[in-house]
Amino acid sequence: MIPLYHDFAGETVLVFGGGRVGARKARRFAAEAEVIVVSPDFADDDFGGAERVRDAPAPDGVEEWVARTDPALVVAATDDEAVNEAAERAARGRGALVNRADESGGREAGSVVVPATATDGDVTAAISTGGASPALAKYLRERVESELDGAGAIADLTADLRTELKRDGYAPEKRREAVRAVVRSPSVWKALRTGESNPRQEADRVIRNTMGGDR
Repeated sequence: MIPLYHDFAGETVLVFGGGRVGARKARRFAAEAEVIVVSPDFADDDFGGAERVRDAPAPDGVEEWVARTDPALVVAATDDEAVNEAAERAARGRGALVNRADESGGREAGSVVVPATATDGDVTAAISTGGASPALAKYLRERVESELDGAGAIADLTADLRTELKRDGYAPEKRREAVRAVVRSPSVWKALRTGESNPRQEADRVIRNTMGGDR
């Protein structure tokens, strides 16, 4: 599988299953999409503000739910394999993505794995074990989170610097060299993380040194 990012803004995600797994999936997508969770019962858990509908569709009733909501993604997270299989068939029949929470590995085209993610501002790192070990993915995410501290601010800072360097007429290779130096500068990271110095001033100093004072 090749990781890709998908924009779910304005889309619907349909989750079958109201247990803890269904709740976790709902929380994951509710920050961006409209999420509908269909289940006869719901765990005492946080569903991220998703709409919860009490229903227990039989396998032959799953298609109706998928047709009615027209989801971009269907999550099959029940403890009934027949219902999960029906959800997968219905999703594929309408060209929607599908996430089988009860399977790991061997997925067909159109199947997705929901990775563990670490986020800082606009910077997101996704970690997946192909569904084989969610516990390992969670552990690795926790390790990555500490490394990402300040990455969102670095992204914002270098976006501004790229715009300014382009405006000032620097050649593309010079712009790349300067931004790369800022991204790799321990002093800039330290300034952003601790506030002991001005990050922008540190970045300008790094660029001047990189360009031999031509800044």
